[in-house]
Amino acid sequence: MPPRQVLQAISGLVAGLFVAVLAGTVVANALPRITAELGASQSSYTWVIIAELLAMTATVPLWGKLSDLYSKKLLLQTSLGMFVVGSLLAGFSQGVGTLIFSRVVQGVGAGGLTALTQVVMAAVIPPRKLGRYSGVFGAVFSGATVAGPLIGGLLVDTSWLGWRWCFFIGVPFALLAIALLQRTLHLPHVRRDVKIDWLGAFLIVAGVSSLLIWVSMAGSTFDWFSWQTAALVGGGTLLLAAAVRVESRAAEPIIPLSIFRNRTVALTSLASLLVGVGLFGGTVFLSQFFQVAMGKSPTIAGLMSLPLVLGSLAASTLAGHWISATGRWKPYLVAGTVFMTAGLALLATIGSHTPFVLLSVYMAVLGTGVGMLTQNLVLAAQNDVPADTLGSATSVLSFSRSMGGTVGTSVLGAVLAHRVATELADGRAAAGDTPGGGAGHGVPDATTLPAPVRALVENAYGIAIAELFLWATPFALLALIAVLFIEEKPLKTTTSTERLAEESAIAAGGRALPTPADTSRADLAEASTRGSGGCPGATRLLGRRPPRRASGRP
Repeated sequence: MPPRQVLQAISGLVAGLFVAVLAGTVVANALPRITAELGASQSSYTWVIIAELLAMTATVPLWGKLSDLYSKKLLLQTSLGMFVVGSLLAGFSQGVGTLIFSRVVQGVGAGGLTALTQVVMAAVIPPRKLGRYSGVFGAVFSGATVAGPLIGGLLVDTSWLGWRWCFFIGVPFALLAIALLQRTLHLPHVRRDVKIDWLGAFLIVAGVSSLLIWVSMAGSTFDWFSWQTAALVGGGTLLLAAAVRVESRAAEPIIPLSIFRNRTVALTSLASLLVGVGLFGGTVFLSQFFQVAMGKSPTIAGLMSLPLVLGSLAASTLAGHWISATGRWKPYLVAGTVFMTAGLALLATIGSHTPFVLLSVYMAVLGTGVGMLTQNLVLAAQNDVPADTLGSATSVLSFSRSMGGTVGTSVLGAVLAHRVATELADGRAAAGDTPGGGAGHGVPDATTLPAPVRALVENAYGIAIAELFLWATPFALLALIAVLFIEEKPLKTTTSTERLAEESAIAAGGRALPTPADTSRADLAEASTRGSGGCPGATRLLGRRPPRRASGRP
């Protein structure tokens, strides 16, 4: 399709991506105010974030498999509908429990958007040309990331609106996305008899949820070494072991185990997991650093995150352009992990009195790494799998990244609560009784505290959040090692829809040949010889003359 038609086809996809990103970023700067108003604890602050990540992580594989079997457009619209329901529930929440439940509903919808956005992009845009459009998606992502905190801060600071509108504001955008998808996105769909492996889906969701709940609650609600730990870890392990057994025998497994034999899929999944731990586990608490450790308002906190966003936008756009121009993608993965590791290490040195100019440089370095990594890891995997498993492979990467983010947020959130409580306890004798941020205590609103107590709280959160970046740095370094072992392969020039048609023809007994754009002249000659029993006339099916012989070989 020409570029204009492609842009029209993905307009609803762009709107869906915007609402998904906006829903996460618009709440980021509002969470300290929300939890303070509802009297929530530091543990609850973390759970409001984790609830969506956990639901998204657990359901991504199911959405991905469904996209291999059913209409991708209908699934996208369904996920957006669930997102609308979750947003409305969150906006009308009267307590932390309801808010967390609504975030679970939002997470299920976000799981569909996360998995299906990449799948639909591959169905419309060939990998070789994907970089040409990465600037569009990068601009939307960065625009929503920039606008979200600013809008959220303004809503929270506006007395006649308040934090509830942080959830309501995404509803019209989601409804617009549903309408645009219905009008502009038209993908061919081959109807076939399918059977969903519901038992495997249940076992995967239950096993992953059990382990994530343990990671989220251990160290705060109960001890790491306790009967609750034994029950959750043991039960989760048994459920996942049963899932592996069921998936290995299912006709239509939710996660085809065979895709992990693909080296690219295995390594990109590992890298995505490690990136999720380092990225989400560290940056999710940046808003809390700005508002609690530095005493800034939600609006100012949103503005302070601009260097991270702009660095990501610039790196994503430039890397996508260069990949489309050259066909080389591995150098940008390596450079991205290097920048990410350096950015996290630099942010580990910050404190409540760090100059904003220096802090901006550190965030820009981290944003550059993020911009080079996130989309290109998916690109590498999609380029190296059969079209009929592309949805499952894409969902595995999204699952890995979300899993890493959930684990990172949970563990580092527990570390933050413990370290803040320790720092406050050490300074309590001099500062008096402090409304601390330790586990089981409310997250303080720094602007309402007396000056001596405020200084103590800011110092405690500054030290604790810097330590989180130190903990996140080794995971980025491990991601670099994983990326180094990925083998770079030429990018395909056909969409997944075209590849699926070719693979279906082969499966039906046909002899679909590679297109000229997909192969070099030598590869084409070799494929023609194999596919036609050596008949030169086969190459005429491609509209080309048979290649000349050189040294006696075709």
